[in-house]
Amino acid sequence: MVDWLSLAVPLAYLTTLVGSLVTFASLYRARKASKSASLAPWFPPHLQRNIYLSLLHLEQPSPHGEKPVTVPDSVLKAALLRRATEDIHRIISVRSAKQALSTLLARGSVGDELWQRFLRAEKEMEEELKDVVQEANALAPGWGATIFQSANEMASNAAIRKRVEEMQAQVKMDREWWDQKRATTQAEFMKELEQGGDKSGEKVAEKPAGVSRTRTSGGEKGSDEDTVLVEGGGPETPTTPGLSGTLGKSAGKKRKGKK
Repeated sequence: MVDWLSLAVPLAYLTTLVGSLVTFASLYRARKASKSASLAPWFPPHLQRNIYLSLLHLEQPSPHGEKPVTVPDSVLKAALLRRATEDIHRIISVRSAKQALSTLLARGSVGDELWQRFLRAEKEMEEELKDVVQEANALAPGWGATIFQSANEMASNAAIRKRVEEMQAQVKMDREWWDQKRATTQAEFMKELEQGGDKSGEKVAEKPAGVSRTRTSGGEKGSDEDTVLVEGGGPETPTTPGLSGTLGKSAGKKRKGKK
């Protein structure tokens, strides 16, 4: 005979254990979901998506019996392209931040809350891409396969245009700086030329006086030399040995000729 009383105790224990585990898991998931919902979003509000949804809602019949507004398909396609272009920018931002954020999380530099925000944004972007593809196929069959390619080209064109505008603004600033620098350099150069001209004029004005002084001193030296030569013929004036020897030989020759 089975003793149900002895089996009831372990069954009650197992039931209590499983029930407590299920309750804890459900409470933990609810708490985690509420905490994740209370986190600040990673991206700002999606304005392009809101515009596209507003245009779609204009075509729906109003409950007050008002006539719906017909929005052209070209406007809807343009709004959807703008939405896809914004999605491209956000995808690039998510991919570029994922590796750096995971590295910081592994080092302990950032908290788990920031990582949860990032995972939530990544999941929202996946759902957004699927929604855009479905809307594109609804507007034009097969357009969902090429819409993000067109959006990528639009994003690249916008980035190039922005870069060109920045370069043009920089060129204007550089032009103004260069004009100012050239004017300053030209003024300094002209000032140096004027100072050099004044110095050369002073040198030219001083040059004739120096020449006259040189001539005067040269004349004095010539007169002294003449005086020495004239006085050298007398018997009392001492002369150099070479000069006296030459004079003696010439005098001896003259005496022999007279004999």
